[in-house]
Amino acid sequence: MVQKKVAKKTSLPQKWHPGPVKGSFMVLSMVGFLISLYLVENINYKTAFMLVFIAMFIASVISMTHAPIMNEKEVN
Repeated sequence: MVQKKVAKKTSLPQKWHPGPVKGSFMVLSMVGFLISLYLVENINYKTAFMLVFIAMFIASVISMTHAPIMNEKEVN
């Protein structure tokens, strides 16, 4: 009988890979930034919303540039 080799589990952390996000995520971040810029009057809320939408935009750009390329069959 042939014995299968079992891969050793290491406790080292694995390399981080960003996951793909939809294009609507980037559009939502841009529209949300503009709406919060012009329509929110309270400066505290305006700043908080703008920071959240900037973080969303940065996350979508990182995902767009570094995410692995996948086939349509793999996404569904």
